[in-house]
Formats: sequence, C-alpha cells, structure tokens
Amino acid sequence: MFADGGYTGDELALDVFQVHRCRLEIVKRSDTAKGFVVLPKRWIVERTFGWLIRHRRLARDFETRADISATMVKLAMIGIMLRRLARAS
Repeated sequence: MFADGGYTGDELALDVFQVHRCRLEIVKRSDTAKGFVVLPKRWIVERTFGWLIRHRRLARDFETRADISATMVKLAMIGIMLRRLARAS
C-alpha cells in the first residue's frame, strides 16, 4: 500500500499491516527537487480518483455512513472493470 509523506510513522504502518496484511510504503518527494516533480506510484492513485469522480454518486459527498460510501466505491470499480472486459472481448 502506498501513502503520501504526510502519513509517516511506525504506528500507522503497524495498524495497516494488522488490518490489511500489507506493508505501507511512504512515497516522499526528494529534498533536492525544485518545482513540480512526478512522484512514483502517486499518479496511479490520482488516476483512480479521476475514474471514480466520473460516477455521479461519488462526485459529491451524499453518503452519511462510511460503509455505504465504501460500497459505492466498490460498485464504481466493478463498473469500470466490466466496461474494460466488454471492450477487450
């Protein structure tokens, strides 16, 4: 699992491992970089957010419960995968 530099800390990494059974990798910006620099793996997250925002229900925060919001994200990703499978065949 990848996270921004703002999520550093051993406690968070341990919590992620205990809950999801995966390692948390922090993607940090180089101290020597000036201006805009593309961070590795960061574009994957930004691209996925872009795909999800195309779904009307996720474009605004309509959901008041976290479990329903998570379900809507899963349904949106299922729709994306189904469209890709339909194009591939």
